[in-house]
Amino acid sequence: MADQYSDIDFDDVTEQTGLAADEIKCLKVCFDLFDTKKVEFLSADDLGEIMRAMGFRPTEDELKELLLEIDEDGSGEIEFGEFCQLCATFLVDDPDMETMKRELKDAFRIYDKEGLGYITTETLRGLIGELLAPLTEEELEGILEEL
Repeated sequence: MADQYSDIDFDDVTEQTGLAADEIKCLKVCFDLFDTKKVEFLSADDLGEIMRAMGFRPTEDELKELLLEIDEDGSGEIEFGEFCQLCATFLVDDPDMETMKRELKDAFRIYDKEGLGYITTETLRGLIGELLAPLTEEELEGILEEL
């Protein structure tokens, strides 16, 4: 299996965003989760979904303005470097505790599709497995036991 990070110029992304290598790797995993068509870019429609997943409720005008701001090459598509620049603006500023709680609750609701107030162990297992891949079954079990 090819290294999913091999095409990333970490020095360039770090220079442009101030993000550390581990943060860039984490963003690559997130980017790939949104890039469901595996086309190496996200569309303007994806941008709205990303912002909502981060706890924001942007209007269509705000989304258009944001796309103009981050789409440096004017392609109408968000490449990985542009995605990192967008996310860096949220990662650099430390949000206050209330903001963090609200964002965590909003993110949780995405996976609590039935609105029951909890997610199943299997849903959590799938999320951890995707976000921290590649994990062995033993490592995954260890993480779940800690929770």
